Amino acid sequence: MRVAAIDCGTNAIRLLIADVDGDKLVDVARRMEIVRLGEGVDRTGLLAPAAIERTRLALLGYAAEIAELGVGRVRMCATSATRDAGNAQEFRDMVRGVLGIDPEVITGEEEATLSFLGAVQGLEAEGPYLVFDLGGGSTEFVTGTTGVEHAISMDIGCVRMTERHLHGDPPTAAELAAAEADITAAVDTALAAVSGSAARTLVGLAGTVTTVAALALDLPGYDSERIHHSRATAADVTRVTRELLSMTVAERRSLPVMHPGRADVIGAGALIEQIIVERSGHDVVIASEHDILDGIAFGLAEG
Repeated sequence: MRVAAIDCGTNAIRLLIADVDGDKLVDVARRMEIVRLGEGVDRTGLLAPAAIERTRLALLGYAAEIAELGVGRVRMCATSATRDAGNAQEFRDMVRGVLGIDPEVITGEEEATLSFLGAVQGLEAEGPYLVFDLGGGSTEFVTGTTGVEHAISMDIGCVRMTERHLHGDPPTAAELAAAEADITAAVDTALAAVSGSAARTLVGLAGTVTTVAALALDLPGYDSERIHHSRATAADVTRVTRELLSMTVAERRSLPVMHPGRADVIGAGALIEQIIVERSGHDVVIASEHDILDGIAFGLAEG
Protein backbone atom coordinates (compact mmCIF):
# COMPACT_ATOMS: atom_id res chain seq x y z
CA MET A 1 0.00 0.00 0.00
CA ARG A 2 1.31 3.46 -0.92
CA VAL A 3 0.51 6.15 1.63
CA ALA A 4 1.30 9.82 2.18
CA ALA A 5 1.84 11.33 5.62
CA ILE A 6 2.07 15.09 6.17
CA ASP A 7 3.23 16.65 9.43
CA CYS A 8 2.60 20.37 9.77
CA GLY A 9 4.37 21.79 12.79
CA THR A 10 5.26 25.23 14.09
CA ASN A 11 8.42 25.56 12.00
CA ALA A 12 8.29 23.04 9.16
CA ILE A 13 5.87 21.09 7.01
CA ARG A 14 7.05 17.65 5.96
CA LEU A 15 5.87 14.95 3.57
CA LEU A 16 6.55 11.22 3.55
CA ILE A 17 5.35 9.05 0.69
CA ALA A 18 6.04 5.41 1.43
CA ASP A 19 5.12 1.87 0.48
CA VAL A 20 4.10 -0.13 3.53
CA ASP A 21 5.29 -3.74 3.54
CA GLY A 22 4.21 -5.50 6.73
CA ASP A 23 6.01 -3.76 9.58
CA LYS A 24 8.41 -1.94 7.27
CA LEU A 25 8.25 1.35 5.40
CA VAL A 26 9.96 1.76 2.04
CA ASP A 27 10.51 5.45 1.39
CA VAL A 28 9.39 6.77 -1.98
CA ALA A 29 9.86 10.46 -1.16
CA ARG A 30 10.62 12.64 1.87
CA ARG A 31 10.26 16.40 1.65
CA MET A 32 10.62 19.28 4.10
CA GLU A 33 9.89 22.99 3.80
CA ILE A 34 10.44 25.61 6.49
CA VAL A 35 7.21 27.65 6.48
CA ARG A 36 7.23 28.94 10.09
CA LEU A 37 3.45 28.49 10.42
CA GLY A 38 3.65 29.29 14.12
CA GLU A 39 5.41 32.62 13.69
CA GLY A 40 4.08 34.95 16.38
CA VAL A 41 1.46 32.51 17.73
CA ASP A 42 2.96 32.52 21.23
CA ARG A 43 2.46 36.31 21.35
CA THR A 44 -0.74 36.87 19.32
CA GLY A 45 -2.62 33.57 19.59
CA LEU A 46 -3.27 33.72 15.82
CA LEU A 47 -1.78 32.25 12.66
CA ALA A 48 -0.43 35.08 10.51
CA PRO A 49 -1.86 35.39 6.97
CA ALA A 50 1.67 35.32 5.50
CA ALA A 51 2.43 32.09 7.39
CA ILE A 52 -0.75 30.42 6.11
CA GLU A 53 0.19 31.48 2.57
CA ARG A 54 3.72 30.04 2.89
CA THR A 55 2.16 26.78 4.04
CA ARG A 56 -0.35 26.79 1.16
CA LEU A 57 2.43 27.13 -1.41
CA ALA A 58 4.34 24.21 0.12
CA LEU A 59 1.18 22.10 0.16
CA LEU A 60 0.55 22.77 -3.52
CA GLY A 61 3.87 21.13 -4.32
CA TYR A 62 3.13 18.20 -2.02
CA ALA A 63 -0.32 17.70 -3.55
CA ALA A 64 1.18 17.51 -7.04
CA GLU A 65 3.70 14.88 -5.93
CA ILE A 66 1.02 12.84 -4.15
CA ALA A 67 -1.06 12.77 -7.34
CA GLU A 68 1.92 11.95 -9.54
CA LEU A 69 3.08 9.02 -7.40
CA GLY A 70 -0.30 7.31 -7.14
CA VAL A 71 -0.86 7.49 -3.39
CA GLY A 72 -3.80 5.48 -2.04
CA ARG A 73 -4.29 7.09 1.38
CA VAL A 74 -3.35 10.53 2.71
CA ARG A 75 -3.34 11.87 6.26
CA MET A 76 -2.21 15.30 7.40
CA CYS A 77 -1.62 16.07 11.07
CA ALA A 78 -1.19 19.60 12.40
CA THR A 79 0.42 20.12 15.77
CA SER A 80 1.41 22.81 18.27
CA ALA A 81 0.87 26.08 16.39
CA THR A 82 -2.54 25.04 15.11
CA ARG A 83 -3.64 23.76 18.51
CA ASP A 84 -2.86 27.18 19.98
CA ALA A 85 -4.29 29.42 17.24
CA GLY A 86 -7.63 31.18 17.55
CA ASN A 87 -8.08 31.28 13.75
CA ALA A 88 -7.26 27.62 13.08
CA GLN A 89 -10.44 27.32 10.95
CA GLU A 90 -8.82 29.52 8.27
CA PHE A 91 -5.95 27.05 8.14
CA ARG A 92 -8.31 24.06 7.89
CA ASP A 93 -10.22 25.68 5.04
CA MET A 94 -6.98 26.33 3.17
CA VAL A 95 -5.82 22.73 3.56
CA ARG A 96 -9.16 21.35 2.39
CA GLY A 97 -8.97 23.56 -0.69
CA VAL A 98 -5.49 22.29 -1.61
CA LEU A 99 -5.54 18.62 -0.57
CA GLY A 100 -9.25 17.83 -0.57
CA ILE A 101 -9.04 16.50 3.01
CA ASP A 102 -9.25 18.07 6.43
CA PRO A 103 -6.10 18.31 8.51
CA GLU A 104 -6.31 16.61 11.89
CA VAL A 105 -5.33 19.00 14.66
CA ILE A 106 -4.00 16.36 17.02
CA THR A 107 -3.42 16.67 20.74
CA GLY A 108 0.05 16.71 22.24
CA GLU A 109 -0.53 13.20 23.57
CA GLU A 110 -1.54 11.91 20.13
CA GLU A 111 1.53 13.58 18.66
CA ALA A 112 3.69 11.88 21.27
CA THR A 113 2.20 8.46 20.49
CA LEU A 114 2.78 8.81 16.75
CA SER A 115 6.34 10.04 17.30
CA PHE A 116 7.13 7.09 19.58
CA LEU A 117 5.76 4.60 17.05
CA GLY A 118 7.97 6.03 14.32
CA ALA A 119 11.06 6.40 16.50
CA VAL A 120 11.34 2.87 17.91
CA GLN A 121 10.81 0.98 14.64
CA GLY A 122 14.11 -0.73 13.87
CA LEU A 123 15.89 0.78 16.88
CA GLU A 124 18.57 -1.57 18.22
CA ALA A 125 18.84 -0.34 21.78
CA GLU A 126 17.65 -1.47 25.18
CA GLY A 127 14.29 -0.31 26.48
CA PRO A 128 12.45 1.19 28.12
CA TYR A 129 12.92 4.29 25.97
CA LEU A 130 12.53 7.96 26.74
CA VAL A 131 11.68 9.60 23.41
CA PHE A 132 11.50 13.38 23.01
CA ASP A 133 10.21 15.07 19.87
CA LEU A 134 11.61 18.60 19.88
CA GLY A 135 9.42 20.79 17.70
CA GLY A 136 8.97 24.45 17.01
CA GLY A 137 6.18 25.12 19.47
CA SER A 138 6.19 22.12 21.77
CA THR A 139 8.23 19.12 22.85
CA GLU A 140 6.64 15.74 23.42
CA PHE A 141 8.03 13.29 25.99
CA VAL A 142 7.15 9.60 25.80
CA THR A 143 8.29 6.51 27.70
CA GLY A 144 7.70 2.88 26.85
CA THR A 145 9.28 -0.26 25.43
CA THR A 146 6.98 -1.97 22.92
CA GLY A 147 4.30 0.69 23.22
CA VAL A 148 3.54 4.02 24.86
CA GLU A 149 3.29 3.84 28.63
CA HIS A 150 3.39 7.55 29.52
CA ALA A 151 3.26 10.69 27.38
CA ILE A 152 3.08 14.43 27.88
CA SER A 153 3.43 17.51 25.66
CA MET A 154 5.07 20.69 26.96
CA ASP A 155 4.97 24.15 25.38
CA ILE A 156 8.71 24.46 24.87
CA GLY A 157 9.99 24.47 21.29
CA CYS A 158 12.73 26.16 19.30
CA VAL A 159 10.49 28.83 17.77
CA ARG A 160 8.48 29.51 20.92
CA MET A 161 11.58 29.82 23.14
CA THR A 162 13.37 32.01 20.61
CA GLU A 163 10.41 34.38 20.31
CA ARG A 164 9.85 34.41 24.06
CA HIS A 165 13.44 34.82 25.28
CA LEU A 166 16.34 34.90 22.78
CA HIS A 167 16.15 38.27 21.03
CA GLY A 168 19.85 39.14 20.83
CA ASP A 169 22.10 38.12 17.98
CA PRO A 170 23.78 36.30 19.64
CA PRO A 171 21.56 36.10 22.75
CA THR A 172 22.67 37.83 25.94
CA ALA A 173 23.51 36.10 29.22
CA ALA A 174 20.29 37.42 30.77
CA GLU A 175 18.21 36.09 27.87
CA LEU A 176 19.88 32.69 28.17
CA ALA A 177 19.27 32.57 31.91
CA ALA A 178 15.56 33.30 31.43
CA ALA A 179 15.28 30.64 28.72
CA GLU A 180 17.13 28.07 30.83
CA ALA A 181 14.80 28.65 33.79
CA ASP A 182 11.68 28.34 31.60
CA ILE A 183 12.92 25.20 29.85
CA THR A 184 14.22 23.51 33.01
CA ALA A 185 10.89 23.92 34.80
CA ALA A 186 9.02 22.37 31.85
CA VAL A 187 11.51 19.52 31.41
CA ASP A 188 11.42 18.60 35.10
CA THR A 189 7.61 18.55 35.02
CA ALA A 190 7.63 16.33 31.94
CA LEU A 191 10.23 13.87 33.24
CA ALA A 192 8.29 13.43 36.47
CA ALA A 193 5.05 12.83 34.56
CA VAL A 194 6.49 10.13 32.29
CA SER A 195 8.88 8.48 34.78
CA GLY A 196 11.80 9.50 32.58
CA SER A 197 14.45 8.52 35.10
CA ALA A 198 13.55 4.83 34.66
CA ALA A 199 14.35 4.80 30.92
CA ARG A 200 17.47 3.00 29.72
CA THR A 201 17.77 4.73 26.33
CA LEU A 202 17.24 8.38 25.35
CA VAL A 203 16.07 9.04 21.78
CA GLY A 204 15.66 12.49 20.23
CA LEU A 205 13.60 13.40 17.17
CA ALA A 206 13.20 16.29 14.72
CA GLY A 207 15.38 18.85 13.01
CA THR A 208 17.10 20.36 16.02
CA VAL A 209 18.27 16.95 17.26
CA THR A 210 19.46 15.72 13.87
CA THR A 211 21.27 19.01 13.19
CA VAL A 212 23.01 18.88 16.59
CA ALA A 213 23.98 15.27 15.79
CA ALA A 214 25.41 16.33 12.43
CA LEU A 215 27.46 19.05 14.14
CA ALA A 216 28.67 16.61 16.82
CA LEU A 217 29.78 14.24 14.04
CA ASP A 218 31.49 17.16 12.23
CA LEU A 219 29.88 16.16 8.95
CA PRO A 220 30.82 18.10 5.80
CA GLY A 221 27.15 18.21 4.83
CA TYR A 222 23.78 16.96 6.06
CA ASP A 223 23.78 13.16 5.66
CA SER A 224 20.58 11.45 6.84
CA GLU A 225 22.04 7.94 6.69
CA ARG A 226 24.97 8.83 8.95
CA ILE A 227 22.79 10.82 11.33
CA HIS A 228 20.04 8.20 11.76
CA HIS A 229 20.65 6.27 15.00
CA SER A 230 23.95 8.07 15.59
CA ARG A 231 24.92 8.65 19.21
CA ALA A 232 26.00 11.97 20.71
CA THR A 233 27.41 12.18 24.23
CA ALA A 234 26.09 14.65 26.77
CA ALA A 235 29.43 16.48 26.46
CA ASP A 236 28.98 16.70 22.67
CA VAL A 237 25.50 18.18 23.04
CA THR A 238 26.71 20.75 25.58
CA ARG A 239 29.66 21.74 23.37
CA VAL A 240 27.54 22.14 20.24
CA THR A 241 24.90 24.10 22.14
CA ARG A 242 27.45 26.54 23.55
CA GLU A 243 28.98 27.04 20.12
CA LEU A 244 25.60 27.70 18.48
CA LEU A 245 24.51 30.15 21.18
CA SER A 246 27.74 32.11 20.81
CA MET A 247 27.23 32.55 17.04
CA THR A 248 25.21 35.12 15.13
CA VAL A 249 22.40 33.86 12.90
CA ALA A 250 24.57 34.59 9.86
CA GLU A 251 27.39 32.46 11.29
CA ARG A 252 25.02 29.57 11.99
CA ARG A 253 23.58 29.83 8.50
CA SER A 254 27.06 29.35 7.04
CA LEU A 255 27.48 25.95 8.72
CA PRO A 256 27.43 23.23 6.01
CA VAL A 257 24.83 21.05 7.79
CA MET A 258 22.46 23.93 8.64
CA HIS A 259 19.13 24.40 6.86
CA PRO A 260 18.86 28.18 6.30
CA GLY A 261 15.35 28.28 7.75
CA ARG A 262 16.52 26.71 11.00
CA ALA A 263 19.48 29.00 11.73
CA ASP A 264 17.59 31.63 13.75
CA VAL A 265 15.96 29.09 16.12
CA ILE A 266 18.54 26.29 16.40
CA GLY A 267 20.16 27.91 19.46
CA ALA A 268 16.98 27.62 21.51
CA GLY A 269 16.39 24.11 20.21
CA ALA A 270 19.88 22.97 21.15
CA LEU A 271 19.43 24.47 24.62
CA ILE A 272 16.23 22.46 25.09
CA GLU A 273 18.03 19.28 24.02
CA GLN A 274 20.95 20.00 26.36
CA ILE A 275 18.65 20.48 29.33
CA ILE A 276 16.69 17.30 28.54
CA VAL A 277 19.92 15.30 28.39
CA GLU A 278 21.20 16.83 31.65
CA ARG A 279 17.98 16.57 33.65
CA SER A 280 17.22 13.02 32.49
CA GLY A 281 20.69 11.89 33.60
CA HIS A 282 21.64 10.20 30.33
CA ASP A 283 25.20 10.13 29.01
CA VAL A 284 24.17 9.55 25.39
CA VAL A 285 21.29 10.61 23.13
CA ILE A 286 20.39 8.69 19.96
CA ALA A 287 19.19 10.80 17.02
CA SER A 288 16.41 9.33 14.89
CA GLU A 289 15.39 10.45 11.41
CA HIS A 290 12.19 8.42 11.83
CA ASP A 291 9.47 10.17 13.79
CA ILE A 292 5.84 11.28 13.64
CA LEU A 293 5.76 10.97 9.83
CA ASP A 294 6.57 7.28 10.06
CA GLY A 295 3.99 6.86 12.82
CA ILE A 296 1.31 8.50 10.66
CA ALA A 297 2.25 6.25 7.71
CA PHE A 298 2.03 3.05 9.80
CA GLY A 299 -1.34 4.21 11.10
CA LEU A 300 -2.64 4.69 7.53
CA ALA A 301 -1.60 1.17 6.61
CA GLU A 302 -3.47 -0.20 9.60
CA GLY A 303 -6.60 1.59 8.44
